Amino acid sequence: MKKGYFGQFGGQYVPELLMPPLLELEEAMRSFMPGEEFKKELRVLLHSYAGRETPLTLCPALSARLGFNLWLKREDLLHTGAHKVNNTLGQALLAKYMGKTALVAETGAGQHGVATAAAAARLGLACTVFMGEEDVERQAPNVQRMRLLGARVCPVGSGSKTLKDAINEALRFWIAEQRTTHYCFGTAAGPHPFPTLVRDLQSVIGQETIRQSREIFGRLPDVVVACVGGGSNAIGMFYPFVLLNEDAGAGKTGGKVRLVGTEAGGTGEPGCYSSASLNLGAPGVLHGQHTMLLQDKDGQILPSHSVSAGLDYPGVGPEHAYFKQTGAVEYAVVVDSRALAAFAALCRSEGIIPALESAHALAWVLDNAASLPRGGQVVVNLSGRGDKDMDIIRKCLPELCG
Repeated sequence: MKKGYFGQFGGQYVPELLMPPLLELEEAMRSFMPGEEFKKELRVLLHSYAGRETPLTLCPALSARLGFNLWLKREDLLHTGAHKVNNTLGQALLAKYMGKTALVAETGAGQHGVATAAAAARLGLACTVFMGEEDVERQAPNVQRMRLLGARVCPVGSGSKTLKDAINEALRFWIAEQRTTHYCFGTAAGPHPFPTLVRDLQSVIGQETIRQSREIFGRLPDVVVACVGGGSNAIGMFYPFVLLNEDAGAGKTGGKVRLVGTEAGGTGEPGCYSSASLNLGAPGVLHGQHTMLLQDKDGQILPSHSVSAGLDYPGVGPEHAYFKQTGAVEYAVVVDSRALAAFAALCRSEGIIPALESAHALAWVLDNAASLPRGGQVVVNLSGRGDKDMDIIRKCLPELCG
């Protein structure tokens, strides 16, 4: 496979001014990340600071109702409240090894912004975070957390005022400040080498899930489900399983694990916007990558919508586009109302408040229970907790809040 590509997807579609820091980052990944010193420092940070490893939690009430064992991979229990810190600690540490003194980041739901601010504070780096004005309003608690942690939060008022526009501004900032600043990209998207870097840092999720599954129920799960926006939590969960499935296809191991990614379908009403670029989009170029995008017949990027800010993006990481093309992973669409229903079900049945992003993955399981193996083992990646979504829940599910 051509360097920086996953099949036809990926690449480095960037201005010439961005090539030097991208090449510098690629060289740093080759030079530092395989070294024992780097790996040990990151391992200690993930364990003693972030709180790894995260448990697999059985949902007894929902399992009894569904007829199979439903497990949650508890990334919501990590410091800062989501899987994002796996990536930000790794990138912040790499920035230190590169001699950088500052981080810049984009954020949608705010979880990546908080995780970047925390990693920067921990490792003594300055931090600037760009966030769309719409997301600043609907994720106000996370904006406060970023500022508490010392980050400068820059609202972006252009375009749709969401994640797409925050990425645009962060890239412009990086061009000007590349000598001192590393761009801590938040998802497994963007120009090469970011999709590979983020995937490798997030793969700890899938690696732990494989080991824990074998320890707890003596085999691999039947089905693994994760939500997909840009796709970092899902690629971290899926990638180790894809490698195992390839071995199974070659006759080296047992049966294959069914992998399902869930995209945000918005309201699901005709003519309304969604964020389901894999299912509803077409190939195109955005933010330095060739991938699947929501766009019109002239190639103009369409607005995206989801009740969850972290899934509100008109594109997707290029490796997910490749996995869909090759059939390695299935990708389904979940609308807002079903994600909200799943959110309520997990709160009331199991005493766990999920992020609305993760609720999309749970919703697919609840809505497709009849087609899943009776007595089987199903794992949902609970990528984050729902504290940040309380304002949205109060508006959309007032009866739940009393």
